[in-house]
Amino acid sequence: MIEIREVKTAREKRIFAAFNVDMYRDNPNAIPDLVMDELDNFNPKKNPTYEFCDVVQYLAYKDGVCAGRIAGIYNRKANTKWNRNDARFTRVDFIDDPEVSAALFRAVEDWGRAHGADALMGPIGFTDLDQEGMLVDGFDRPGVFFTIYNSEYYIDHMKQLGFDKEADWVEYRISLPEDGNEKLERLSNTVLRRSKITLAEFKSTRKIKPYIPQIFVLMNEAYKDLFGMVELNERQVNKYVGQFIMLINPEYVKLLFDENNELAGFGFGIPSFNKVMRKIRGRLFPLGWYSVLRSPFKKAEVLDLYLVGVRPELRSKGLPAVLMHSMVETARKKGIKYAETGPELETNTDVRSLWKYFTAEQHKRRRCWKKAL
Repeated sequence: MIEIREVKTAREKRIFAAFNVDMYRDNPNAIPDLVMDELDNFNPKKNPTYEFCDVVQYLAYKDGVCAGRIAGIYNRKANTKWNRNDARFTRVDFIDDPEVSAALFRAVEDWGRAHGADALMGPIGFTDLDQEGMLVDGFDRPGVFFTIYNSEYYIDHMKQLGFDKEADWVEYRISLPEDGNEKLERLSNTVLRRSKITLAEFKSTRKIKPYIPQIFVLMNEAYKDLFGMVELNERQVNKYVGQFIMLINPEYVKLLFDENNELAGFGFGIPSFNKVMRKIRGRLFPLGWYSVLRSPFKKAEVLDLYLVGVRPELRSKGLPAVLMHSMVETARKKGIKYAETGPELETNTDVRSLWKYFTAEQHKRRRCWKKAL
């Protein structure tokens, strides 16, 4: 017997937030979410997106045991911007049981229809900085902390439930040459010389702090035309600024400034702490915080490339290549062997063209699904 429960109580919220962590605890390729962050993401008092989003969370129980979860988001701001009337689903996980997945999606589809939505799409979250895209290829490869991991059987369930592809993202594993990348270095130097752009590199977080709000303002501009993107408001920026400060390793934050000393571009990478995240199993307390603070960045072999953005009118001048060269050079000199890109829309040829300068393997693909309601 399948029972669907709308998440209401504090206990149900904790079960929902930790479900994915516990489900994949023995899978070495799944990187756990931080349960505390997930609780905050679904807390209207801590997530400013609730100002323009209606949200619901469901748990599925089979024979009294929790067997799946799903959340629905009706993002009024996104629908207005993109002239659509979609509901979104996010945080979807389920055991390999068609009755469980069908019951979960039936609940969120009915919820979407009650909001007047014409279609349901996902997994896509509250903002473009949230996790998005169901893994459809690369199940045998380690994830990164800001992406979704799911089992391969999810694909068959989605097709059986009537969902089709809406958009795909791809990810790359980049090999960093031991002796540097001469071709990319020449290109970077040429771009800087011709464009009157200055590259800023940092050694301390304190010196980066004044620029962090500007980074998010530029992010709104640089990403505004990407699939599903909705510009962040001031309260959202303040929320992400706090998270950004906690994550950054200043040596991997690269900023570009024009001749007027205005921010022209940014790049942000993080030495992988996948091992630490698996060790603490998504929980900072009681002792997980200690492992995070002692995260052995200096011993990392992989750099996670998190964010790169350039003012739209300057993209054709080759500035993304400058940012990429600076980040991978820092990583190479620190002994890092590989870089993992974040998800890139398969249609984003500007970013994907950067990898021609490296030995690069496109090793993962993830999908946003859509179904008419």
